[in-house]
Order: sequence, then C-alpha cells, then structure tokens
Amino acid sequence: MNSQQILDLYTWAPGVCFQHPNAGAIETTVVQELRTRLGPVEGIRACPSCILAMEARRQSLAEEAGVAYEPGHAGAPL
Repeated sequence: MNSQQILDLYTWAPGVCFQHPNAGAIETTVVQELRTRLGPVEGIRACPSCILAMEARRQSLAEEAGVAYEPGHAGAPL
C-alpha cells in the first residue's frame, strides 16, 4: 500500500496531534483512548505524518516477529 492508501484507512477530523501540539488544530485521527476515573474518555490524536511513522514501525515490528502486518491500526498492538 502507498501512503495515501494507508491514510485513507483512517477517519480524519480537526484536532491536536499528541506529537505536534504547537501546530494547533489540524487533521488528526484517534489512535488511543484515555479513560479517566471522573472525566470523559479523551481521544489521543495523531496527524498524517505521525500515522505514517507509526505504521512503518508496526510493519517493521511485524516483520521481525514473523506475523502478518495489517495497516489501519496505528496505536494498537500487533
């Protein structure tokens, strides 16, 4: 898959990337949810460049572990 095909697997909305908060509200997708005891569930959001970096790392780890890599699950375990 090329980069655009990987990014197309995600749902995008304006938000603040956890790696680039100074960029302000940009297109992001939720990669994890933070559940607090008293507050609402908060989405941990990532921008397209972070998603591609996370996907590349997941693919590398999958190859090392000898398991199938399935794109579209950045933030999830293999």
